[in-house]
Amino acid sequence: MQIQSLVNLDMSGNFLTGFLPLDVGKLEYLVQLSVGHNKLSGQIPHALGNCLSMEILLMQGNYFDGAIPDITRLKAVNRVDFSNNNLSGSIPAYLANFSSLEYLNLSVNNLEGSVPTQGIFQNATTVSVFGNKNLCGGIKELKLNPCFTGGPLMGANHSSHLKKVAIEVSIGMGLLLLFFIALLSLRWFRKRKKNQQRSNNPSISTLDVFHEHISYGEIRNATDGFSSSNMVGSGSFGTVFKALLPAENKIVAVKVLNMQRRGAMRSFISECESLKDIKHRNLVKLLTACSSIDFQGNEFRARIYEFMPNGSLDNWLHTEEVEEIHRPSRTLTFLERLNIAIDVASVLDYLHFHCHEPIAHCDLKPSNVLLNDDLTAHVSDFGLSQLLLKFDQESFLNQLSSTDVRGTVGYVAPEYGMGGQPSTHGDVYSFGVLLLEMFTGKRPTSESFEGNFTLYSYTKLALAERVLDIADKSILHSGLRVGFPIVACLTLVLEVGLRCCEESPANRLATNEAAKELISIRERFFKARRTARR
Repeated sequence: MQIQSLVNLDMSGNFLTGFLPLDVGKLEYLVQLSVGHNKLSGQIPHALGNCLSMEILLMQGNYFDGAIPDITRLKAVNRVDFSNNNLSGSIPAYLANFSSLEYLNLSVNNLEGSVPTQGIFQNATTVSVFGNKNLCGGIKELKLNPCFTGGPLMGANHSSHLKKVAIEVSIGMGLLLLFFIALLSLRWFRKRKKNQQRSNNPSISTLDVFHEHISYGEIRNATDGFSSSNMVGSGSFGTVFKALLPAENKIVAVKVLNMQRRGAMRSFISECESLKDIKHRNLVKLLTACSSIDFQGNEFRARIYEFMPNGSLDNWLHTEEVEEIHRPSRTLTFLERLNIAIDVASVLDYLHFHCHEPIAHCDLKPSNVLLNDDLTAHVSDFGLSQLLLKFDQESFLNQLSSTDVRGTVGYVAPEYGMGGQPSTHGDVYSFGVLLLEMFTGKRPTSESFEGNFTLYSYTKLALAERVLDIADKSILHSGLRVGFPIVACLTLVLEVGLRCCEESPANRLATNEAAKELISIRERFFKARRTARR
């Protein structure tokens, strides 16, 4: 077969370097070109415009620079992804005229100028342009700054018109000056008020005024050269270090992404996009991010979070697997576990039902639940999360190919393994597994589960008469008053977990229902709200 007759060319997720050859324009029958997540550089060749059969063009996650090439002749193209490159210049207006275009991603580049408002640019769910700080305009859902427009003066030959314009400009400048004076005064007043509040209430964190940018060198120094002694954990896409930032005199957690891992860049963007506009007391606060190069010229990405001094829930549940230096000094009591479960359910309820756009976490597990100094739970690691209103089947399949596995074995909902879309139901399933693990002490991947035997079936079989046999022994006699009805309380908690783990998504509890039931159990058996527990 001649190379000119090639229909599908997929070279994504490798370590390809150099330029994309001009000969690519000779592939006249090429329908799909996918070279994403490599190290290709240089300009995207205009010869691509000769591939008249092209329908899918994926070039994200490289080092391409220069302007977006002229692909006006690709009338059949329906999916274009130029994200995470170094492209510059303006967005070509012709892209708005592509009637077949269904998905366009230009995010995280250096594009500038106005964003069109016609065609695909009328729908914020099918176009993405975030991460281009010099773009403006577009529809309001894109949340860009308005463009400043100053058109040519008409009738400039008439002196009277010039005088009129001069007067209008003078008035405008005067009003603008007054506006800036008022704005500066307002900012000074607010800063003074905040400083007064801060002096009156020392508990307010100085991280409220945390700087927006941080360099690779600052992170390297703050972690003592990424010393292993400062390493506090690792995940699918990177390593977490404890760091001291001298400017704020604050300890933070820095997650350094492994850029050689396929899907790391998508994880970085996904978490930044998910967390930029959401706030909840049980979410780990994303303070800032670093997108730079290291001292060897390699790509460097890191996220900086508030530090959780009590580490992950996983370390507290499975102390026998933890290095002595990170091992908790005791086990969690029944009430502490119940409070943590309520914290997690509460934040899922917020993500699913109370955000401006519903968010599915997609990777809930004990290692992604972090505990602060009073054991309040904070959910972290949104590297696989999905903004559900911006989701479609095609993007889901592309996400799977980028991250290999959506979620973690044992916690991932069964429908995901069969190509199901990310959803709030999937998070509920993961929460159910988490709840069963917290009170049985068994991992869902335990070697004791063989064949079709699972943590779900293990719990369900024992629930009627042997509930104490499957309970984590450390909670049976710790922190409970004499005569406490442990069997009744534990049974109700495990039943909530089982109802969240139903195989059919439609039969699972919603997160707000799970939270309400767990709160009801706490108030019934412990007769106290969270604030009275410690």
